[in-house]
Amino acid sequence: MKYTEEHEWLRIEGDLVVVGITEHAAEALGDVVFVELPEPGTQVAKGDEVCVIESVKAASDILAPLDGEIVEVNAALADTPGMVNDDPLGAAWFFKMKLADLKALDGFMDEAAYKELIG
Repeated sequence: MKYTEEHEWLRIEGDLVVVGITEHAAEALGDVVFVELPEPGTQVAKGDEVCVIESVKAASDILAPLDGEIVEVNAALADTPGMVNDDPLGAAWFFKMKLADLKALDGFMDEAAYKELIG
């Protein structure tokens, strides 16, 4: 997995990148009560707001980590937003993206660098 400074994780699955938030981010948010997901087929640029997460503490945005196309979303989060707190690194992924170039992921942190960031 790769990690962003915005506390998102990126996992490569074939030619797609799965995006979610880290345990650190989920804990900081508190109990998640609502998740707004993008529409599949949406073209995004790095830094675009893609998802909105609302918790009992605050609202937060998930930003596109890279340029690409949203090809799938985790519709289960709309019905069960608490999954973000229960399994942020697994079942609670937000969306899958198709990137023009997977090599763009090389610039992101690995787990050791991310742990240093939040340490």
